[in-house]
Amino acid sequence: MNSDNDLQIAGDILEVPHLLQPPREHPATVAEFVGLARAIAADRAQWAHLVRYDAATRWYHRLRTGPGYEVWLLSWVPGQGSGPHDHGRSSGVLTVLEGTLTERTGRGTRALTAGAMGVPPLERSREWGRVFAPGYVHEVVNDALEPAVSLHVYYPGLTEMPMHDSPHCEARTGPRPVTA
Repeated sequence: MNSDNDLQIAGDILEVPHLLQPPREHPATVAEFVGLARAIAADRAQWAHLVRYDAATRWYHRLRTGPGYEVWLLSWVPGQGSGPHDHGRSSGVLTVLEGTLTERTGRGTRALTAGAMGVPPLERSREWGRVFAPGYVHEVVNDALEPAVSLHVYYPGLTEMPMHDSPHCEARTGPRPVTA
């Protein structure tokens, strides 16, 4: 009869170091990019002193780069938004560090809030952020009365951000031309 109590592992894997994979210096999987975002979010000393607020335009700062990826810090005063856009060929992780942001997509509207990243999904009242693939169209806006700060990880690094007429489509069908 097999049960959890009957299951035993022969030996200690830590005593066979040749079986362990060496830790990576830089993330290479979606889970590792999410882990990077979580680690930065948890370490306010890395980012809090850099944050600036600008009433005229969204403020942003490239926090870190690595082989093929970039990490950006953005601030949002009430009423500021990104406009409907995608991230070209980049995948990404978006998480809120302070405040609350609203994300609008073709599937609906979601509140993304700070502090929910470490809370188990079934216990969250709001979402911590978003993982997205190339072509994901969304709009992010600060609908709250307080400023917000967000962290964005892009792989590969962000080279374009095509604007769209509406976030109400799931895949990129073509960027909206930018006119002056």
